[in-house]
Amino acid sequence: MRTNARILKLLVASAAMTLIFQGASAQTGSPQGTQGAKRKNTGVGVDNPSSRNMSEVDKTIKAAADALNMARWSGVGGGRLPEVDVVNRMEIWGAGTSSVFGQANASGATRPSFKTEYHVALGYNPPAMRVEITRSNPEGSAQTAGASRAAAQHTIETVRDTYAWNESELGAGLEPGRGVATPAMSEVDQRLLQLWILPWGVVKAAFAAGDKTNISTENGARVLTFPLSGPLAGVTLKATLDAKNFITKVEAHSDNPKLAGMIAEADYSDYADHGEILTDLESPGRIVEKQGGTTVLDIQVKMADLNNPYLVFPVPDTVKKASAELIQKR
Repeated sequence: MRTNARILKLLVASAAMTLIFQGASAQTGSPQGTQGAKRKNTGVGVDNPSSRNMSEVDKTIKAAADALNMARWSGVGGGRLPEVDVVNRMEIWGAGTSSVFGQANASGATRPSFKTEYHVALGYNPPAMRVEITRSNPEGSAQTAGASRAAAQHTIETVRDTYAWNESELGAGLEPGRGVATPAMSEVDQRLLQLWILPWGVVKAAFAAGDKTNISTENGARVLTFPLSGPLAGVTLKATLDAKNFITKVEAHSDNPKLAGMIAEADYSDYADHGEILTDLESPGRIVEKQGGTTVLDIQVKMADLNNPYLVFPVPDTVKKASAELIQKR
C-alpha cells in the first residue's frame, strides 16, 4: 500500500508541473568570462528552434539542469510547450558529522565534529527550508575534564521568505500548547543562503540572474558566476561544473560585512538517484559545507525525495510579531 501511495503521489506531482523554473525570482573579484544574454521563457531544447541561438551561459545552465533531470518537456495538447522545472520541493535524509563553527571546548581546542543525523525539507516557491539535526558525541571522543559526555542535541531550524525561527518540535507554535517557536530573525540570510547554494538552487538562481550570469573556465572546468537578489543582495555565487555537468562546488562571496559569517563553500559529489522509488532525478550522495576553510557539515545522503512531496512552512504568529517589532525598531 505504501508503494502504491507513493506512485500515486508521483503521478499527481507530475500533473502539477506547469511553471518554468518557478520560485527562482523569489530569492531575489569574479573571474572574467562571457556575459549571458537576456533570456526569455521560450523553452530550450533540441527540438526548439530557439535553442540554436542560445548563449554559452544558457547552454551551461541548461546542461546543469539536464544533469539533475530538473527540466522536462510538456506534451499537453499534443504540442511542444516550454520546458518546465520539475524540482521545486524536496526532502533529504542523511548521516555524517557536523560541528559548531567558532566554538571551543573547555581546553580551548576547536570543538570536535559530532555524529549527526540530518533531515532537510525545502521548497523554492516560496523559498523555505527546515533543517532537523540530531547531534551526539563521536565514538571514542575524549570527555572534557570534569564534565560528562553531552546528551544528544536535537535542533529544528526553519526559514521562510524573511522569517526565521527555531522549533522545539515539528509544527511548534502553530497552535496553543504545541511546542515553542523561537524567533531567530538574525539567521534569515544564513539559512536562505543554505537553500540557494544547493545544486537546484544554483540552477534556478543562475537562470533568474539573466544577463548578470557569467561563464568562465578555471583549471579546465566551467564556472558560473552570478549575484543573488532579494534578502541576499550583495552575495555572489560561483559554481563549478564537472565533465558530466554536475555542480561540484559552490562558493559564496560578499563584500558586505554583515554577511561575512555565512557558510562560504559547499562541495557535492557521488550524484545518483537516491529516491526510495527511482525516478531518475539526481541528487548528490555527499554534501560538505565549509566556513572559513573549516568543515561544519559532512553528510552522506541515505535517501532523497525530489518529487515535490507535500510540504508546508507556515510562519507562527509569534515569529511574525517578532519580525514586525524588529522592523519598527529600525
